[in-house]
Amino acid sequence: MAKIEFRHVVKRFGAVDVIPDMNLVIDDGEFVALLGPSGCGKSTSLFMLAGIYLPSGGELLFDGRVVNEVEARDRNVGIVFQSYALYPHMSVRDNILFPLRFKKTPRDEALARVKAVAELVRVEELLDRRPGELSGGQQQRVALARALVKEPELLLLDEPLSNLDASLRLSMRTEIKSLHAQLGVTTLLVTHDQIEATTMADRIICMRAGRIEQVGTPDDLYLRPSSLFVAGFIGSPPINLIAGDAEGGMVAVNGARFPVEGASGRLTVGLRPEHLRFADTGFPGRIAQIEPMGREILYVVETGMGAVRVLEQGSSAGHSTGEEVKVSFLPENSLVFETERQKLIAGAHVRAPD
Repeated sequence: MAKIEFRHVVKRFGAVDVIPDMNLVIDDGEFVALLGPSGCGKSTSLFMLAGIYLPSGGELLFDGRVVNEVEARDRNVGIVFQSYALYPHMSVRDNILFPLRFKKTPRDEALARVKAVAELVRVEELLDRRPGELSGGQQQRVALARALVKEPELLLLDEPLSNLDASLRLSMRTEIKSLHAQLGVTTLLVTHDQIEATTMADRIICMRAGRIEQVGTPDDLYLRPSSLFVAGFIGSPPINLIAGDAEGGMVAVNGARFPVEGASGRLTVGLRPEHLRFADTGFPGRIAQIEPMGREILYVVETGMGAVRVLEQGSSAGHSTGEEVKVSFLPENSLVFETERQKLIAGAHVRAPD
């Protein structure tokens, strides 16, 4: 397996720096996710690792060896594309076998490896079929087998589950994570889906406009987002962001008071929907909308500080539309950001009004 390094990597298309300056280390055997909205540079980063794009500057290293000029076929990288990219005129067996032709693997050894990897991803009964005869989930497994048959040092997954329905995405997330635990291959997942990233990866690299916004575990990004962007991007339903003004170490937002040591000026307070609750004390509001979500109920509450989302456990709504309520929260569950710099203020505490 391989340790991967980006050292001041730049990727430029014409006059546009899509990746201005990327520095990142992916440890040997690690499963990481590049997460971010469309156009943030995550797929460009993956294509540079695959050898499809060449860096415009900086160095890409596999186990300390610079690979900037190494041909894609010589990098020993397996890749699963969003579209699967299977050859429709070939059988499943020949699709999986295809990468080994470039490595000039002896026929008997190649067929044995195809059989082994087909059993690993549970497509051994499909080897004589064509891709057009397979379901989406089966095609995804075949694409994964084709990437693994060459025994890659690095496995690249480019939005691999986006074409599957919800139930298949759930099962394939589990299977891919289990495969990684079994094989230990260094794996990079590119996705815009935060659920995929947080459930599959050991570490998440959250990107924005070609730059790394934050690197950390799923818990780090959810509980301790370093910026307003990360706080808003991670979490479903999304976080409530409430603007206020600070003076003398306190910020007041329509009755709620926020002690923030040494802070002044505009601040933004983040409150996760599941951390808000209906109580006898708190800031007043009126329920404007109710959204049943199966095991949870999402309420949209109109308050003096704007609409806030409240997520409550249970399959039946305990409140009704138009009902007057009070919303409260615990201080340790709040996040406070400097609005201008959009950065988290460490050690901030929030107190709900009485």
